[in-house]
Amino acid sequence: MRINSALVPSLRRSSSINVITASARMSSIADVRSNTRPEADQVLKDIASYVHNTRITSPEAFKTAKLCLLDTLGCGLAALRYQEPRGVIKPIVPGTIVPNGTRVLGTKYRMDPVSGAFAIGTLIRWLDYNDCWLAAEWGHPSDNLGGILAVADYMTRLSQSSGGDEGRLFTIREVLEAMIKAHEIQGILALDNAFNKVGLDHVVLVKVATTAVVSKMLNLSESQTVDALSHAFVDGQSLRTYRHAPNTGSRKSWAAGDATSRAVKIAFLVKNGNVDGIPSVLTAKDWGFYDVLFKGKPFEFKQRNTYGSYVMENVLFKISFPAEFHAQTAVEAALKVRKQLTKMGKSYQDIKSVTIRTQDAAMRIIDKSGPLYNYADRDHCIQYMTAVPLIYGRLMADDYHDAVASNPAIDELRSKMYCVRDDEFTVAYNNPDTRAIPNGLTVELNDGTTLEEVVVEYPIGHKTRRAEAEPKLLEKFYRHLSGHFDGDITKVEQVMTMSTDPEFESYSIDQYVDTFCR
Repeated sequence: MRINSALVPSLRRSSSINVITASARMSSIADVRSNTRPEADQVLKDIASYVHNTRITSPEAFKTAKLCLLDTLGCGLAALRYQEPRGVIKPIVPGTIVPNGTRVLGTKYRMDPVSGAFAIGTLIRWLDYNDCWLAAEWGHPSDNLGGILAVADYMTRLSQSSGGDEGRLFTIREVLEAMIKAHEIQGILALDNAFNKVGLDHVVLVKVATTAVVSKMLNLSESQTVDALSHAFVDGQSLRTYRHAPNTGSRKSWAAGDATSRAVKIAFLVKNGNVDGIPSVLTAKDWGFYDVLFKGKPFEFKQRNTYGSYVMENVLFKISFPAEFHAQTAVEAALKVRKQLTKMGKSYQDIKSVTIRTQDAAMRIIDKSGPLYNYADRDHCIQYMTAVPLIYGRLMADDYHDAVASNPAIDELRSKMYCVRDDEFTVAYNNPDTRAIPNGLTVELNDGTTLEEVVVEYPIGHKTRRAEAEPKLLEKFYRHLSGHFDGDITKVEQVMTMSTDPEFESYSIDQYVDTFCR
């Protein structure tokens, strides 16, 4: 067969291109197939170095960490009032009692530290009523206490039973320092890196932060901590599906418990099995975290590029309302509107419409219309969290349950509410110097009257209102203790006396944990 000469140059060009392409392809394949072991990713080394080599000295951080500890434990006790979390945390094998096991907050359970971390982590997150961190990524750094407390308690009991041959004793101060570091790791990674933008849930950061601090608690070396961290990242990560309509469900209440317990498992695998690490877990071409899960982008550290105690010092507390944090100021504004209506001789029944001016994050997370199917749906709906205080003059955990939610007035009022994204609010929210969480409510009445907008920029749990919040937080802690111990003043006072003792930080952690258990 004769080849048309006119086609030869074209064929040659094509052949040349194919050769170049093949060459590039071979080079790429060679890169991927290279078995030269890389250095561990810098992010892993920085976290491990911080955990092992940085001593926390900030009095403000320790003071805030103590408040966080009390608040978190109190919220865990309060969760035990409800059947669903009690069922979720039960031992897989009924009646199991682990020797020297972690004591699970408020129960008779003694579990291995992995199961204990899940149970404690689930209880403290269930009501969504303690601390919060808002940045490019959202989350609750106190979730790490599940793993921290489980390991500290187990290791302390093991040391005591073995005469110091195994385990080690942990004081409350050491637990507080572990909390400060876990808060810092989770919070700094969250400042500029929006895991939510790629569909990942923030509990990936709980897994990472818990892994780091628990590795140190288990006496792993700095290099072993790097190895453990690599496994925390290489795990398939939780999707945010269960936090958003139309799939919002109870998994969001135990996802952090799952993450913190997985972290404990990873740390023990490295400790007991000498499991090797995955050094380029983040940066590996094609197979690394960045390429697979983060759209090929490395983590950024624009706002802060060092680890200290910044996050604990600036963490947010939920003092007055068990509400998703982006709605806290909306709830406060709703209560102010209700007082104004009462003075006018009117009520929620006179409302024609409510405009909620809010930040972009609230629009993305909790702006929700249509039916609300469960507790988890309701506590992530800004309209529901605004309607209840307008009607009842309160917002409590019980208000998310069917007994209250079945009131048709709530859905009727929800249908009159409209969320509007406000650029100024969004800028204030994203500003690291203000960290505001503003909401504004404008109410129009059936008679044509429009009330002046009520704006609340900072919730009571914000750092700018810390002095106002501290006594209320202690009242909240006392209330949760009293509810758990059925008003047994002797038991409540035992916990409060220890919690307010000037020598509080010097107690061994098992002593303190025992006061919360039946």
